[in-house]
Amino acid sequence: MEQQNETKKNTGGRPKKAIKRDQLMAIKCTLYERKIIESKAKKVNLTVSEYLREIGLTGKIDYKNKALPKEILSFTGMLNHMAANLNQIAKKRNSNDELNPLERAELKVQSGQVKDLAVQIKNFIS
Repeated sequence: MEQQNETKKNTGGRPKKAIKRDQLMAIKCTLYERKIIESKAKKVNLTVSEYLREIGLTGKIDYKNKALPKEILSFTGMLNHMAANLNQIAKKRNSNDELNPLERAELKVQSGQVKDLAVQIKNFIS
């Protein structure tokens, strides 16, 4: 008798889910109702299917606001901008190039902006 090795070859592709959601449920609603359902689902960062499933099974939605306040987003944008500028200056300095007067002035302004941003963050947190 020949010995057969039962090795499974990796066929690739997406792995199988533990719980397969293969049942389709259709509902009838007006365009107005559809827009309301879609906007409510978007508001809580869920797909329409997830939203309707959660409402149907539990009767409520656990609202988790994942959006950051606009002040935090503003601080992040400012820090990213300053980091890019400081990175360019550091690259120039590491290649033994001297900073010209304009770059020195920009560095001084950047330093002041970092201090101002630190104060704004401190005030926002307090």
